[in-house]
Amino acid sequence: MRKLRIMLPLWLAAALLLVAPQAAHAAVWGSSDQWATWTNGGYTLYNNIWGSGAGPQSIWANSYSNWGVWANHPNTGGVKSYPNASKSVNKKLSALGSATSSFNVTVPGSGAYTTAYDIWANNNAYEIMLWMNKQGAVGPLGSLQTTATVGGHTWSVYRGSNGANAVFSFVRSGNTSSGTVDIKAVMNWIKNRGWFGDVTLGNIQFGYEITSSSGGLNFITNSYSASAS
Repeated sequence: MRKLRIMLPLWLAAALLLVAPQAAHAAVWGSSDQWATWTNGGYTLYNNIWGSGAGPQSIWANSYSNWGVWANHPNTGGVKSYPNASKSVNKKLSALGSATSSFNVTVPGSGAYTTAYDIWANNNAYEIMLWMNKQGAVGPLGSLQTTATVGGHTWSVYRGSNGANAVFSFVRSGNTSSGTVDIKAVMNWIKNRGWFGDVTLGNIQFGYEITSSSGGLNFITNSYSASAS
């Protein structure tokens, strides 16, 4: 693989130093661009600063499995960003033998955010969010439907719409910074409720939905992987 020489602004370099000395010295990619992307190992990383009133945010990566962001978003309402690692699947639910993912993260004890999967189906007609942990004043879209134990976790399940697509939010009963989730089992559970049919799993995304991180906070993905076959 050809090495890329990347020049970082001074404030981004300082942000990387705040994350960890090893990240600053070993990171092979970094950017503070709003829509920065980087592909590695069949995944695409996105800085993805999309909400109004957002502050600065920088992303760094050693690989698709080890990456993180430093974000300094103001203490105002509304999601500011969703930095994430995305894997494309594009396979019918009925044809999936398995779809699983594992993660291990280090996240701050302040601010307002979720560590969440964002799973898309049928050309983004359906959005499945799996909230693995949450901090501060954040809440899922839609109304509470039930409590379910599926995919290896127990969740409060919400159903709603953002005006563009249906949204199913699975909020874990307790926060966790590491674990494995059976995505196919979650999707089959939704199908068995009659909320969608034999949909096509498009993309599995995992990252941090950040509402506020005033003063600058670090979100670190120590390891992450997703597989579907």
